[in-house]
Amino acid sequence: MASVPLHPSIERIKDRVPFPTLDAATLVAVRDTKLVEALPLSDRVERTDHVVRGDPRLVVRVHRPVDAEGKLACVFSIHGGGYVLGSYEMDDAKFDRWCPTYGIVGVSVEYRLAPEHPYPAPLEDCYAALEWTSAHAGELGIDRARIGITGVSAGGGLCAALALLARDRARVPVQFQLLDCPMLDDRQVTPSSRLDDLLVWNRASNAFGWRSYLGSLYGQDDVPALAAPARATDLSGLPQAYVCVGGADGFRDEDILYAQRLYAAGVEAELHVYPGAPHGVGLFAETEIAWRYTADQEDWLRRQLERLR
Repeated sequence: MASVPLHPSIERIKDRVPFPTLDAATLVAVRDTKLVEALPLSDRVERTDHVVRGDPRLVVRVHRPVDAEGKLACVFSIHGGGYVLGSYEMDDAKFDRWCPTYGIVGVSVEYRLAPEHPYPAPLEDCYAALEWTSAHAGELGIDRARIGITGVSAGGGLCAALALLARDRARVPVQFQLLDCPMLDDRQVTPSSRLDDLLVWNRASNAFGWRSYLGSLYGQDDVPALAAPARATDLSGLPQAYVCVGGADGFRDEDILYAQRLYAAGVEAELHVYPGAPHGVGLFAETEIAWRYTADQEDWLRRQLERLR
């Protein structure tokens, strides 16, 4: 199936961000490669790492404005990487911006990765880290009643699943979910998921990511909704949601459908689709469309935080 046009500002510079197709042969090399140069960290934010439930493989990084006092709202974040890549360090730049700007505590989780640790291990890591955050809210200077969650790509898929899991277990109140180009549907049957020549995250990489995450469940009809939230039959009772995705992203259609189904279930949701924007549009930060993508997302976050005051 032919691909969709990229936004002109990205078409001109698309070769600046080469991203190889992921498979078993390339995974180790890609994990060892810095795909984006890290920016210097801000001295306006203090960062501390904490081991969760005594497991050195499960760590959270807490980001807090250095001049903040009292209990603050918290944004709990799950990094992307197709379920097979990435680190909580990917959230450092985001929280360097968000924490002093919005007066929040940011919490990033270092969850175990597939294929070494398939579902449900990454999701249970995220839930354990969220529960730990809530339980330690007092010492971290967090208002337990003002915790929202967010995630990008596979982290967005884990975020959607975490919202479902938190609703069902009813131990941690989640106030909002910010789903940034979430990876939601293992079936890969939508028109956008079958586009050719997708930038950053193509069809082959997507199939590899899902195969790695689901293990023996991959290709089955009974994949649990907590593994692939697009399969969830009951989206009622979930926290308010923001869903954003690019028009040239393979996740476009599954994300639009998920937002529509949130609406139908009575969940207040906001959907933004950006024509010509590829997956990982933030990698092209100097473009106008990447700026709009980020600005709209942060405007919604600001409104959520104001609502919770």
